[in-house]
Amino acid sequence: MALILGLCVLLYALAALLRLPPALRWALPLGLYALTLLIHVTLPEGHALRAATGGSAVPWLFLGATAAVVLIYREGLRRLRAKVAAKDAATAAEAPAQGPFSASELDRYSRHIILRDIGGTGQRRLKDARVLVIGAGGLGAPALLYLAAAGVGRIGVIDNDVVEGTNLQRQVIHRDADIGTPKALSAARAMEALNPFIEVRPYNRALTEEIAADLFADYDLILDGTDNFATRYLANRVAVAQGKPLVSGALSQWEGQVSTYDPAKGAPCYQCIVPQEPPAELAPACAIAGVLGPLPGVVGSMMAVETVKLITRAGQDLRGRMIIYDALWNETRQITLKPRPHCPVCGTGGLAKHTTSH
Repeated sequence: MALILGLCVLLYALAALLRLPPALRWALPLGLYALTLLIHVTLPEGHALRAATGGSAVPWLFLGATAAVVLIYREGLRRLRAKVAAKDAATAAEAPAQGPFSASELDRYSRHIILRDIGGTGQRRLKDARVLVIGAGGLGAPALLYLAAAGVGRIGVIDNDVVEGTNLQRQVIHRDADIGTPKALSAARAMEALNPFIEVRPYNRALTEEIAADLFADYDLILDGTDNFATRYLANRVAVAQGKPLVSGALSQWEGQVSTYDPAKGAPCYQCIVPQEPPAELAPACAIAGVLGPLPGVVGSMMAVETVKLITRAGQDLRGRMIIYDALWNETRQITLKPRPHCPVCGTGGLAKHTTSH
């Protein structure tokens, strides 16, 4: 019996060496197997050929039955795998039409999606959101990076400044190679490199009265990360007029603050809290007073957190409240903010009558 099996293996190997078709490779050993069965069926018991091939047909029949079971099992597995592969291919082809996220996006945002207060619904809101960030400096840098990473669908960034060496101590969205590059363009490149699934719109210009209304109209929510009061007051006026929330942050040496101004939802506007620009000596610029490098990262990240919460409707937002963070003494305080009835922007006789609910 061992001799016949050896001959079967030899015949198959020879057929493979000659590169015969698979069907022909199996035909030679199967033919030898059939001839062996024929010998046992036709020749009398005790014949020399029967004795040389095992003496009985029973082992050969058992071997043939075992081989048949294995072949049937393998064919069944092959067909099952082909069916599953076809189903998976069909599912993959239909996936873009079934939901808003690709497989790569689902993997990227998985930690948000499993977060109870955001989930798939909140992540979809982030994808559909349009956020404008004013300023790509200390506050704008971390806010822009985290909003891009979070998957905000459209992010606009407006800034007319260029990257300087002194910025790199705190404006982490820019690199040494970006020195001399417009900040809006440098920030846009960094966001696109971080997340290719979002739309970034850079505006290399200053925010002015002439463009503010049209620009704000393209966005749902505004972040103010500027360092001058003229731009803050302009952003506040236009946001109030269009009924859009304004997330605003400010820095001074070791201290920062964050709040959301939204009169359309009963909160005060920025000018309710800061009726007029303070004297320069009370609010010196970073170039004069200095600023702790990581501080904008903390406050800008708070602004990004507030923005994500506003978009996803998670938790309690900062409308009517301000968080003040003192890095030097490691203290955080919270104060309540109230609308000013005679505010020239959102109070009686101001822009309140033109606001729309957002």
